[in-house]
Amino acid sequence: MTPPDPGATSIYDRDVRRITGPDLTGEACEICGERSRQPLFQVEGVASPIVACRGCGLGRFHPMLADDDIRALYPGDYYGEPGRKFRPILERMVRAVAARHIGFLSRGLPPGASILDVGCGRGVLFGPLADGGFEVFGVDMSEDAVRGCDPRAQVRIASRLSDAGFEAERFDQIVIWHVLEHMADPFDTLRECRRILKPGGRLIVAVPNFSSAQARWSGPDWFHLDPPRHLYHFSLEALQRLIAKSGFDVQSVHHFSLRQNPFGWIQSALNRFTRQPPGGLYTMLHQQGAGRTSPLPLSTRLGMWFGLIALAPVAVALSVVAAWLRTGATVHVVATRDTRAP
Repeated sequence: MTPPDPGATSIYDRDVRRITGPDLTGEACEICGERSRQPLFQVEGVASPIVACRGCGLGRFHPMLADDDIRALYPGDYYGEPGRKFRPILERMVRAVAARHIGFLSRGLPPGASILDVGCGRGVLFGPLADGGFEVFGVDMSEDAVRGCDPRAQVRIASRLSDAGFEAERFDQIVIWHVLEHMADPFDTLRECRRILKPGGRLIVAVPNFSSAQARWSGPDWFHLDPPRHLYHFSLEALQRLIAKSGFDVQSVHHFSLRQNPFGWIQSALNRFTRQPPGGLYTMLHQQGAGRTSPLPLSTRLGMWFGLIALAPVAVALSVVAAWLRTGATVHVVATRDTRAP
């Protein structure tokens, strides 16, 4: 894998183009067993194309990127300043939305329940959950990512969940919130979740929906495609089949996210119809390192602010309609560990 254009303004500024050609074959899909894959996209600087399984619709790099290449995709400034990823106003909004999620995440859990956040990053869930009396744990692959986490959280650093060393049947609930698509081993991750989750314990997984209306409309300009950091792209069918195959019973599927879906429409539209850098609005809203300023010119930043304000009402409306049609740009699935023998 080669780095992007040295003139790029951010780590998101990679060209993605649609490709066509004969189906590729390889090892059997771990979800459905199909060997045939349709070529879809080519990402600048990455030799492996993004393909889609002809059986279940799972998207992925073919072949998968090497571990060293994956680690190189996350420079220190990817995580923002310690404990802060976005500019102050937006960061407060993100944390307010995260706090509202706590009612959903904690519903039905017993007092003092233990909750593990896989790929916890800067830990926006930890404070509200700890305030609610829950025992909170996290695991992430990067020490840079977890700087500034709530000190009440017990956080471990590990490249893979299985390397974190959690004991069997330790947790009442495990949350994997927009992390599974970043993992080179999502299949092993869910199997490990089953091992460390109590019988009947709850698993919540959120991912971009590769089979959504937003993904189909946007194509290579889809914001939530986020290559090459997103190694896998889950259709809803693929995600549900993977969760079931890993030893869980799917309880519910949710298609609306105020935090993710409207912004996906806005950034994808800007990617598709303007000359602004791919992901430029997200880059502008991202917290810059100490002493750094935005690499984007003032005229570009003003244009993106105008696009954000003008498109926001339409984007929210589209997100509501898509959720009603059960084709949300992102989905989160709630499942419970089955009681069958491992």
